[in-house]
Amino acid sequence: MPALSAGIFSLALGYTLSQFYRAFLAVLTPLLRDGLGASAGDLALSSGLWFATFALMQMPVGWALDRLGPRRTVATALALGGGGGAAVFALAQAPWHLHVAMGLLGIGCAPVLMGAYYIFAREYPAAAFSALAGMFVGFGSAGNILGAAPLVWLIDAVGWRAALWGMAGFTLIVAALIALWVRDPPAPQGHHPKGSIGQILRLRALWFILPLLFVNYAAFGAVRGLWAGPFLEQVHDADARTIGRVTLAMGVAMIVGNFLVGPAVRLVGDLRRTVLIFSAMTVAVMATLWLFPGAGLAQAGILLALVGLSGAGYPLLMAHGRSFLPPHLVGRGVTFLNMISIGGVGIMQFASRPLYGAASAAYPPAQAFAMLWLFFLIPLTVGFALYFLTPEAEIG
Repeated sequence: MPALSAGIFSLALGYTLSQFYRAFLAVLTPLLRDGLGASAGDLALSSGLWFATFALMQMPVGWALDRLGPRRTVATALALGGGGGAAVFALAQAPWHLHVAMGLLGIGCAPVLMGAYYIFAREYPAAAFSALAGMFVGFGSAGNILGAAPLVWLIDAVGWRAALWGMAGFTLIVAALIALWVRDPPAPQGHHPKGSIGQILRLRALWFILPLLFVNYAAFGAVRGLWAGPFLEQVHDADARTIGRVTLAMGVAMIVGNFLVGPAVRLVGDLRRTVLIFSAMTVAVMATLWLFPGAGLAQAGILLALVGLSGAGYPLLMAHGRSFLPPHLVGRGVTFLNMISIGGVGIMQFASRPLYGAASAAYPPAQAFAMLWLFFLIPLTVGFALYFLTPEAEIG
């Protein structure tokens, strides 16, 4: 197996930024409310736009990876969308400016993970894909940590606008490293049929993976990136520092979970059963949050950390789906799978905004958030049940 290269390291730095930008709004909730008048609903829309633009970019990204290669695709998008979006955020004067900024950031982050997965699928043994995918996501999940307590400390020192200007500069540096260090895989030899979405959808093995893929990451992505902050503030009277500590615990738990992916698959014996274990944990944790939303700050912190741990099911689902893709569909196939996953987060976040608005108008905060957790729990349970119908994957 080829050694992991400087190019993979630069892509991992880019994915760290992707994790940061999808999650940092939770920490900024009180500051953006006081400084720009941004409500929880405004931030739900902004966060949802990140995931929506990210998802909509997946098909163009798949085409670009096959035609242009990961080096140019990732470096260009991260520099323009990522650096530009962070600059717009730093300049924001109204909530709608945040919507624009988060949309740009979603575009900029869209190809980073898929660039790495494309290289893994083309240059590494298929049996190593789940372990490599988990380690890569685990390393990149440090962005969740940077978007928690460390971001609070930085904001305390320099203010949130200066912090975002610093992130814009760092994003441009990482894009330059990707342009310099990433090496595109060689073009496939011989004649290969042109891939299409229709060919991917005709793969029957994917049919019962896609529903769980659509909802699995939505629970972690929406809670960590958006609702953890308002939940802790409104139900448990937590300040920005406490929110930062709890979301830090969520980020650490997700990193631990992703590094456990490879050993877990080897211990359990196949991808399918391992996904079922992680998904059952997510269902159980979300059900507990629904049933006991106001049970105490310590319990809430533990449950939110467990949501982070169970969020490691994402690379397992990607590896399971990738195992059914023929070689000529790998590029478009992995980006399609990612589009389903990230699109699910965006749609669930958009839908959660009016639901929470209606619930908060009718119920006290704890009951309103109970309705929100139930909103994520029901489709997660349905996807989990359907996943039992999937075939096992060969992991070598």
